[in-house]
Amino acid sequence: MVATGEISAEQLVREHLEQIERLNPRLNAFIELRSDQALAEARRQDDAAAAGGGRGSLGGLPISIKSAIEVSGLKVETGSPSRQGIVSTQDAECVARLRAAGAIVLGATNVAEMLMGYESVNPLYGRSSNPWDLERTPGGSSGGESAAIAAGLSAGGIGSDGGGSIRVPAHFTGICGLKPTPGRIPGTGHQPGCLGPFSLIGVVGPMARTIADVHAMFAVVAGWDASDPMAAPIPVQPLSREPRTNVRIGFFEDDGRNAVTVETRAAVRAAAAAAARTGYAVEEFRPAGLDRARELWDAFFCGVGLLVLNEPLQGAEVHLPILEAFLRGGGRPPATALDLTLAWIGRDIARADLLKQMDTHRVLICPVASVPAFRHGERSWRIDGHEVGYLDAMTPTQWFNILGNPVAIVPAGMSAEGLPIAVQVVGRPFEEEIVLSVAADIERECGGYRPPPL
Repeated sequence: MVATGEISAEQLVREHLEQIERLNPRLNAFIELRSDQALAEARRQDDAAAAGGGRGSLGGLPISIKSAIEVSGLKVETGSPSRQGIVSTQDAECVARLRAAGAIVLGATNVAEMLMGYESVNPLYGRSSNPWDLERTPGGSSGGESAAIAAGLSAGGIGSDGGGSIRVPAHFTGICGLKPTPGRIPGTGHQPGCLGPFSLIGVVGPMARTIADVHAMFAVVAGWDASDPMAAPIPVQPLSREPRTNVRIGFFEDDGRNAVTVETRAAVRAAAAAAARTGYAVEEFRPAGLDRARELWDAFFCGVGLLVLNEPLQGAEVHLPILEAFLRGGGRPPATALDLTLAWIGRDIARADLLKQMDTHRVLICPVASVPAFRHGERSWRIDGHEVGYLDAMTPTQWFNILGNPVAIVPAGMSAEGLPIAVQVVGRPFEEEIVLSVAADIERECGGYRPPPL
């Protein structure tokens, strides 16, 4: 609409700011706005277009950015008192690329404290709520981002994911997202840094209401960046280039250890059936070795996280929801250099084993979590007579952080309580275009995004 002149960039930004004014008091999705700057940028873009200039591929697009990702002039506090008042002096690389393509940053969104929770709540800005049910969380740690996008406060944005932090919020709020292969999108400018062992599991990625929008943003932000230790110079391809007959899909409803809801199983089956209807060969298949992957994620995300956060948080790290659950579940003694070395070796072996299995099943479809969006503060759920704990319920996302797979998230069902349920579409490293193509087919068959009642 902006490109054809049906609406100006200024009008589009203004309408999003009005939506923020209406709904953000109930959602607490945005923690900081740059309203005047966004309107000024939109006017300059409109003036340049009127004079015959180009807008860029995302010209006029109002976007939001997770407040763990640097935007010049905005706070990058990660919801932690230990970082309170820190303001970015430059844009993260992915933000700079979006702005160069004409996107307009509206502001920064709320997160879990220190990004260590599957809810977006912190001592600085309180908790975010889900536009499907204000008594429920929009997920974490990119929950403010998912709530903003789902409720139309922004058209899309950037989140980050070290253990499901893009995928769980997208699932909880009924939007789409992409957790890329490490290195496909630069993590430069994320706080804390996607460096050292965290470069293997932590990524930034696009979130939006449709797979087409996710792909449009992916095409802009992907590409080589010398400051990213995992960077890979791989050009972005269009969707649907790969013949469907070349892609065999395996699907599974659970991991054989943790129960999932009946509606979650139904969503996985619906997504698998949708893929089959569009021409893929689809069959039940669950890779071996997933339990080992979860153990390795525990070592990287939780074990190393406890070490790294001890100094800045001075012992308070043990109360962060993910680390608290890890310790309550029998978390190990403080990690040693040998522990990390052995876990790193184990991760490489587990990754190679999974990729060998994916020679026959190039794409996997599976749950995002055991449950849809949960009520604020919940820490366990009773499913089919089994107790499923906080970390265990999110295990399906954790596997693919430690193993490095790209994963697209797409809505595929609804719960009995009227909450969205998404599925993961998992591919081999650097095959984002294939997982997005499969996700787009599922989206078309299953209906995709629905506006929440708020």
